[in-house]
Amino acid sequence: MSAPPSGPAPAAAGTRRRPSRRLIRTVTVGLCCLAVLAAAVVVGVRALGQEPTVTLLANWTGDDERNLRAAVIEPFERDHHIHVDYQGSSAESQVLGADVEAGTPPDVVVLTGPGELAAYAGQNQLEPLDDLIPRDAFGSSWATPLNGHVYWFPLKADLKSIVWYPAGTSERQRAQAAGRPGQWCVGLGSGATSGWPGTDWIEDILLQQYGPGIYQQWARGELPWQSPKVKGAWTTWGRMVGAGGKADLVRRALKTPYQKASEPVTARPRGCTLEHQASFIRNQDAWKRADGRYEPSARLIPGATASDAWEVSGDLVALLHDTPQARELIRHLASASVQRAWSARESGFSVDTRARPAPGDAGSAWHRSLAATLLDTRAAHCFDASDAMPPAVRDAFAEATIEFLAHPDHLPALLKSLDTLSTTRDLTWLPTVCDHGT
Repeated sequence: MSAPPSGPAPAAAGTRRRPSRRLIRTVTVGLCCLAVLAAAVVVGVRALGQEPTVTLLANWTGDDERNLRAAVIEPFERDHHIHVDYQGSSAESQVLGADVEAGTPPDVVVLTGPGELAAYAGQNQLEPLDDLIPRDAFGSSWATPLNGHVYWFPLKADLKSIVWYPAGTSERQRAQAAGRPGQWCVGLGSGATSGWPGTDWIEDILLQQYGPGIYQQWARGELPWQSPKVKGAWTTWGRMVGAGGKADLVRRALKTPYQKASEPVTARPRGCTLEHQASFIRNQDAWKRADGRYEPSARLIPGATASDAWEVSGDLVALLHDTPQARELIRHLASASVQRAWSARESGFSVDTRARPAPGDAGSAWHRSLAATLLDTRAAHCFDASDAMPPAVRDAFAEATIEFLAHPDHLPALLKSLDTLSTTRDLTWLPTVCDHGT
């Protein structure tokens, strides 16, 4: 307990003697020795391996990190007596690359890009997980086999082929808004990864217009960027959001961070009505206040012909340093209880077949509905194409969406450049990104 601001209260005169300086010095030295001894014991316990540690790198900070700690890390530490040294960074790809280059990678990493993980697997940086995760718990679009092994699995997932709108917006109003570029809430800003919301648009348009087969050919590097189908997806997006049009509209889209794109929904008068964004955006304050509802994007994308095809994304767990405690953490993350915990907190979704929500489960109606769609075995689920592409192609794709939005006449040159990059030797392309329809 801290002393009062004025210092220790003096004893009342004549009631007790002030302790001698010698006694004070003796007590102080004794306390310091005890503190040093306690610290030495902690260090010694760790050095002797009696308090093992596993390092974990992911991109979750803020509320997402708090959910991770409450739903995943704390139960693991309590049950297994293993300390988790967690590092959350919005620039985790750069952090991981630097750590791998320095020879000090984390034990376990959670990344959104299977294409990036495939590149690490090709460099023999990842350990196979075949004996650590349950068989058939995750579909092939989530735990994609590579060279006969599984190197990653989803800790949580999100649905992307959806459009959000405020409660009370009629079907007719939504259809009218979809034809007006200014009614789309668009924000391409995301720091070092700016542009990815634009890639989501183009990917989903291609999927809805031509189905999983064409989508997968493109995501595997087999369909050229300059093909009429891929080019058509770009131009459709451009017309929908007004690429190269009104300067204020384009400027708003380019400068707005994706997390704030929906803020005009709650303005008076309303600044935009529709947002093409993944399920995680429903937790933003604007959509909470607007009681956000969703519908399949196929209903609003011109020329959509696909039936029950969904673009999806996920946070994927991989093992870089094979230690007993790291293997325990992998088993824990792949367990049905942890997979269910994400859905229970509505901080994401599980696509583990063992974590299927039971009838009558508590939770928001929109969350239960999205969870059911992600686990629907009749639907086609195609992983985010840019996340599945080699990192160099993914990054160039994101940058190209920014330039296209401002200068749509640059599209032929952009697509040609992406084709040139995609045919570079030694790139690792995934063999599959969709679980059906191919």
